[in-house]
Amino acid sequence: MQPSHISNDQALTLAQCIPLRFQAIIWSCLESDLVKSAVFYAERYYALDNQDHDARHLYATALLRCGQPHSATALVDLPADSRCGGCSEIKAKCCTALGRHRQARDALEDSLTDTPYAASATKQVRVIPDDAVLHCRAGSSALKANLPDKAARSFRDALSLEPILWEAFEGLCAVGSFPEIDEVFPPRPPPVKQAPPDDWQGSFASSSRTAASGPVATGAGFFTPETATMFRSFRMGPPAPRDSLTTNDSSFHTAENSMMQAQARASRGQITSSTLIPRPLSSADESGPASKKPRSVSRHHIPEKMKALTGVETRSKKARARPALIISNFFSSSSARGSQPTTTSSRTGKAEGVQTGGTTAARRSTRLLSGGGTKQTHVVKHPPQRERRRQHTHTRSRSNESDMEEETTPFGDPAYSPSPSSIAHSPRSEGSPVPSNTWTAAHEQAANESYAMAQADQYIYDLMRLFASALRALAMYDCSTCLEELNKIPELHQRSAWVMAMAGRAHYEMVDYIKADRAFTAARNLDPFRLWDMEVFSTLLWHLQRNVQLSFLAQELLSIDPRSPQAWIAVGNCFSLQKERSQALTCFRRAAQLDPMCAYAYTLSGHESIDDDLDKAVAFFQSALRVDARHYNAWYGLGTCYLRMSKFRLAEYHYRKAAEIHPNNAVLLGCVGMALERRGDSNGAFALYDEAVRLSPDNALVRYRRAKILIAMRNYRAAAEDLEHLRDSSPEESNVVFQLARVYRLMGNETKSAQMLAIARDMSPKSLNKIKKLLETTKDEMDDDEMDEG
Repeated sequence: MQPSHISNDQALTLAQCIPLRFQAIIWSCLESDLVKSAVFYAERYYALDNQDHDARHLYATALLRCGQPHSATALVDLPADSRCGGCSEIKAKCCTALGRHRQARDALEDSLTDTPYAASATKQVRVIPDDAVLHCRAGSSALKANLPDKAARSFRDALSLEPILWEAFEGLCAVGSFPEIDEVFPPRPPPVKQAPPDDWQGSFASSSRTAASGPVATGAGFFTPETATMFRSFRMGPPAPRDSLTTNDSSFHTAENSMMQAQARASRGQITSSTLIPRPLSSADESGPASKKPRSVSRHHIPEKMKALTGVETRSKKARARPALIISNFFSSSSARGSQPTTTSSRTGKAEGVQTGGTTAARRSTRLLSGGGTKQTHVVKHPPQRERRRQHTHTRSRSNESDMEEETTPFGDPAYSPSPSSIAHSPRSEGSPVPSNTWTAAHEQAANESYAMAQADQYIYDLMRLFASALRALAMYDCSTCLEELNKIPELHQRSAWVMAMAGRAHYEMVDYIKADRAFTAARNLDPFRLWDMEVFSTLLWHLQRNVQLSFLAQELLSIDPRSPQAWIAVGNCFSLQKERSQALTCFRRAAQLDPMCAYAYTLSGHESIDDDLDKAVAFFQSALRVDARHYNAWYGLGTCYLRMSKFRLAEYHYRKAAEIHPNNAVLLGCVGMALERRGDSNGAFALYDEAVRLSPDNALVRYRRAKILIAMRNYRAAAEDLEHLRDSSPEESNVVFQLARVYRLMGNETKSAQMLAIARDMSPKSLNKIKKLLETTKDEMDDDEMDEG
């Protein structure tokens, strides 16, 4: 049931405002050359409705600008009955970038015959402060130069000036600076809708013809933390168990919720705006191509996902009862409590923000109805930067004629075009107040529009906070917290390639390879040409010993982009799995040549060289750390090299550095314990082994090392428990069975000891000499044999 305080008109306006806000952010990021931020927001916009051509074109344009032409081509390479002229034009640009000039020519010819793309008449552009852009670029340069302190300072300065710069927050996490989310993105108070004065007695029908101008609702500026101008915030809670990304039986391709299902759309009408800075979508849009159907006969429909977003669709009791933040129960938490929106406490009979005078701007609906072909341009003069950040709302004015026409124009008619407030709001007018008895239908509509804009701002800001929380947790390698934050994200955005790849990386760091494989597979299904994070996926397949799947992935990545480091890392992992180390090392070196800033390529080169040349391996690991000082795999590799050189103190130092970066990795803690054990500190080693087993009870290696040190400490009963657990979980390990036979013999249980020795002899005939030596002695000696990790 639709919440009582959300009217149908207001829901329609909100469904239009959220795409408009996303468009403003994406265009501003593209114009500022912040392509990573543009890709991030474009994917969020595309996740709302993957059938919307505005979202599709913006996402493809952002991917193309970010150097991913294959993924961009896949977005706009649609069947003839589904594509439009804009799709064909962007496809031509992608083909040109790929060097496919014949296909580019065919796409350009198709754009002449395809359905003309009904683009918005104006493109919203949010003015990003130049200082924020420069700080962000300076931080990126400092990050590549391995200057973490300067990079962190630049990124913080950029975020303080403009919080929507996503790549600034990404860089802040990459350098190891993890500020609290409330510090970077403080919670915003809810926006407040302007209400009519208490002493207003007239009706909308009788007073709509008497007002010369409409008021402006108290909507907050875009991402402007103004307490008095925000209304109730949206609640974001964890989803139901069946939607959890961390449950064992959760599927990434749920039938009723999958983003890959084709959903019927009533129409493909586009949302327009007339009060924002105009900018053409592409060269084909500058002439204003006609829509597929005449605007005078088409109707404005709301996509199904946008209906779910704004609460227009009727929801079941089960959906209302769920605490999860999904788009369909966007307002369910407020309606369940029966609370009402907070209204302004203006009791003086005056409406703020009304500008009276002779400079009333003609509404776009008036121009469309009159049939005038001349476009009116709005000249927006931006005040100085210090003053611009204090601005909150747009002042509007309407003529009597415009108000009379809006009364007779149906709300669903395409000739009606709501004029939302600008992204860069101007100061509120302090001119003549509107008399208390002149609150008209136009005033109510203006308040609803500004209220919906404030809702859209709040939605995007809260969504960004959730993504930032998940990214921060993953950068800190707090993988369980990362998965919890990802579960709080709306379900529409959960079914995106970015979220699936992040979930895969979190499961990979938790050594949960099965779930990680499922998440990466889902990400590739959503974006078959994705290159980002595929180096981690190839290493995951290496750990799972899936030779065929790894070979197929390497060939696909090479066919997508043979000059990408991810492709050559996958090929190198494929050769490494086949024990062809020289070929693998060649591939990893090729990846480092293609991208000298790829620390993972140097690290894998070091691991391939560690058995043949320790000095060369040390050089590779040090090269990786020069690129990325927080690359814990390189610290781990250096520790392993020094441990083999019997430099135990150096090994302990590097292992501890790796464990500081990734404190939840049980293997790293076990390596520190092994270095302490080699130095003779058995108590310190046992404490680390015990902590590692607590972090990862299923990790066989650390449990085996704890069992061996328990034998050395003569705690045979506890050692037998660990070894029995390992025998059940890894029955093919002959070393486990042999150590268990030793423990039983030391405990005086000769029968079980003989039984285990017979099993060990059958499993590994080469261990016959060890068995004879064990039978000849009863002394408690530490065996130097180590369990095979395979």
